[in-house]
Parts: sequence; C-alpha cells; structure tokens
Amino acid sequence: MRQPQAFLFDEPLSNLDAKLRVQMRTEIKALHQRLGTTTVYVTHDQVEAMTMADRIVVLKEGKVEQIGEPLALYDRTRNAFAAGFIGSPAMNFIPGRLQLDGAPHVLRDDDLRLLLANVSSGTHGDRVLYGTRPENFTLDAGQGLPADVVVVEPTSSETQVALPWAAIR
Repeated sequence: MRQPQAFLFDEPLSNLDAKLRVQMRTEIKALHQRLGTTTVYVTHDQVEAMTMADRIVVLKEGKVEQIGEPLALYDRTRNAFAAGFIGSPAMNFIPGRLQLDGAPHVLRDDDLRLLLANVSSGTHGDRVLYGTRPENFTLDAGQGLPADVVVVEPTSSETQVALPWAAIR
C-alpha cells in the first residue's frame, strides 16, 4: 500500500534491547508525525504508551476501562485498575475508611491518617482506597513514618525505595 488509511503496530518493540527500543520509539513517533496517518499501537509497556500516544485506551479483559490523553489518564484516572496500570512505578494503594469529620482524610486500620486535598463523593466511614503516585513521597530527615526498606533501586536521576505498607508502623 502506498497511502494506507491506518497503520497497526502490535507490540513492535517487544523483542528489542533497551537502547534500540528508545531509538525505534523515536523513529515511529517521527514517522507518525510526518505522515499524519492514523496509527493503532498495541503495547503492554506503559512507558511506550505514555511517550508515543496522543490517546490511550486502557483495556482489561477486552473491556475499555478508560480512554484519554496520556497525562490526563495519569492525573485523573477513573478507577484503581487504570490508575495502577498507567505509570512506572505503579500507583500505591492504601486501604482505609473515609473520614469527613474535620479535615477530610482516609484513616487506615492502624490509625494512620492520610489527608485528602478534596472529596468529590463518598460517605463518612466508607471503605476506600487511597491512591498516591510514588513521586508524591519525599524523605525528610527527622520526619515521616518508620518503615522497613525492602529494596533500593538507583535509576540514574532518581532512586526508588520499596517498602511494604504492612511494614509501616
């Protein structure tokens, strides 16, 4: 075909090494921008989806969970599946109960209070999942919660620290 109406890419970079994957992502995106042809790109790699897409469709078992622009999906996901799927590392989920007396917060079963910026729905006492992105956490000397560190992963410009929520005391 010389002028196709659409391109379909099904996991085209899955067998490439890391360096070549980055190069090919750039080449495919540049080709798409130059040709302006509709492109459907299937991937399980969140970085590929976020960096290459104009719009993302998050699927679970063949059902559409959410559709949107990459940063809109990242910032305003509609459910826990989409929130946990978009982003690397994944969003953290902390179960608790919604508390609307005083400043709105989620109260974990061990009395840890997690403040909420705003509450758009829900009833006092509802079981909820408090979701927060890893970049929303910071380490400040002398402040915070004691926890057992499971893994420390230096990734060049950032260092990721993994700890189980059960270990936060």
